[in-house]
Amino acid sequence: MFHKIAFIGAGSMAEAIMTGILAKGILQADQIWVTNKENKERLERLKNVYHVQCSKDKQQVVQGADVIILSMKPKDITEALEDLKAYITNKQIVVSVLAGVSTDYISEQLDKGCPVVRAMPNTSATIGYSATAIAGGKQAGQEHIHMVKSLFHAIGTTTVVEEDDLHTITGLSGSGPAYIYYFVEAMEDAAAEAGLKPEIAKELIIQTLVGAAEMLKNSDEQPSVLREKITSPGGTTQAGLETLEKYKYQEALMECIKQAAARSIELGSPYQAKNHAGK
Repeated sequence: MFHKIAFIGAGSMAEAIMTGILAKGILQADQIWVTNKENKERLERLKNVYHVQCSKDKQQVVQGADVIILSMKPKDITEALEDLKAYITNKQIVVSVLAGVSTDYISEQLDKGCPVVRAMPNTSATIGYSATAIAGGKQAGQEHIHMVKSLFHAIGTTTVVEEDDLHTITGLSGSGPAYIYYFVEAMEDAAAEAGLKPEIAKELIIQTLVGAAEMLKNSDEQPSVLREKITSPGGTTQAGLETLEKYKYQEALMECIKQAAARSIELGSPYQAKNHAGK
């Protein structure tokens, strides 16, 4: 289905997607092309580690690509699109993984009529476990959504959503792995403080997370019910949960997601199409 994919931007998200694609055998290394704004050392590293094609010649990178993945920083999007638009055709699918930047803005800047799709993966793409949300722009038909979905399905689960929902999804699953890692850091610190060996604590914590995730995945019961089933009155779990309630754990996590979503809106506010300005 895919003959060539071009990455514009070579940061951690591009690397995560690239790693997942290669691991799943969707494309060979010589079918993946990468460029970035100015970091030659970064391109050299990707070339040496993954054997992908790296070039500062944007025309060479983009030409003949089925899919062009925009993965630079949002602040660089306008300049990047200006540099690219002479080489992009309406036969190519442009995929953006940038937080906040609308498909209308990208379409307006390119002025090519090419289909634009936004995707919000997370860094678990590296090991094929990303939770990716996908939203199509006005020129994106079902066949384009299907192609992009099949690409990201290779690196995890894919869910098609409305574009307006992507701000919340950015705060929820886009940034979500970081919240989990932060949670694990606290568990490791508590274990260390209690004198538990780090290697023992790590094994127990990881399996606890995996087990809980599998229970959520395979059970028809709500998280609250699963929680109640292991919370005996006056028991150890209740003592722990009461402490979390005391420190407003759930409120803090909810606010965390809200603030991340708000930041997505803030980052994207300069990058809305002119006909949507002020709305």
